Amino acid sequence: MLPKPSLSEPAMPAVITRGAFSAKAFGFTGKTGGGAVGTVGIFALGYACFLSTTRNKYTFATCTSTSAASASAASYSGSAAGNSTRGIFALGYVCPVGPSTTRNKYTYACCSSTASGVGAASCGSQYGSAAGNSTRGIFALGQVPTTGSTTRNKYTFATCTSTSAASASAASYSGSAAGNSTRGIFALGSNASGSLTTTRNKYTYACCSSTSFNVGAASSYSNYGSAAGNSTRGIFALGNVSGVGLSTTRNKYTYACCTSTATGVGAASAASYGGSAAGNSTRGIFALGYAGVGPSTTRNKYTYACCSSTASGVGAASAASYLGSAASNGTCGVNV
Repeated sequence: MLPKPSLSEPAMPAVITRGAFSAKAFGFTGKTGGGAVGTVGIFALGYACFLSTTRNKYTFATCTSTSAASASAASYSGSAAGNSTRGIFALGYVCPVGPSTTRNKYTYACCSSTASGVGAASCGSQYGSAAGNSTRGIFALGQVPTTGSTTRNKYTFATCTSTSAASASAASYSGSAAGNSTRGIFALGSNASGSLTTTRNKYTYACCSSTSFNVGAASSYSNYGSAAGNSTRGIFALGNVSGVGLSTTRNKYTYACCTSTATGVGAASAASYGGSAAGNSTRGIFALGYAGVGPSTTRNKYTYACCSSTASGVGAASAASYLGSAASNGTCGVNV
């Protein structure tokens, strides 16, 4: 059985796998990157032996990591999306509240964070995922509060407001997402009954529509993943793979043709699940999360141009953790 935080939280459906174990699910966001070379990624650590308010600022140019403005409350299993000026973090599970509607606005320029005046989620939730472009972030709420949901929210950066958005094709949680300036690709993760899926949805920002038709599926049934991308591709770390467990597998999703492959895609440096990711136009930074014997500080640098990945010379997290989330200021399209 995969490890999970020991908390007094609502009972969750068992994950039915095609292997011999069950797992608790969660979700992470993948960030957009492409229009501008982003400078920093903000990583909310999530669960580090306890619920945490800790965030790290990862600098792409130097591959270094330092402390960043804390979350407004200790939490884990959140999600995040951002544009060139701010990152919006849905906190996820907040003790003793449980699944929360709280979001934080992180401002890159001054490294400040606040929950004040930030559009809340439409209902308490956790284990969601998110992707966005320069004007909006799309948040798949995930588990609401103990079952998978089709609900998505559209967060508008300019006004800090949140409204409903086109629903997922099926109730789900524990997914991941990445996108470019026109679309977000959402890997659903677990369905409502807890079964791992290969399903992905294509969310089109312009018309607020979502479909699972003709969208490249994951290479394996999986959940607990993370994702980051640039203007042409999204890289999905599958996380927990059916029949395998912790995995090093990543998929390359090509937006132009809606295809996906695991061939020729740089693998993670260690088998893991429960990670998070953020990127800019040239690279994605993947925090591995739970790797083998426990929560990890390891991050990998994935280079889009050559589909390579390394843990060498990449700034580590400030503490071993998993079930985190991340956003960056490397957005696609026109920056606001």
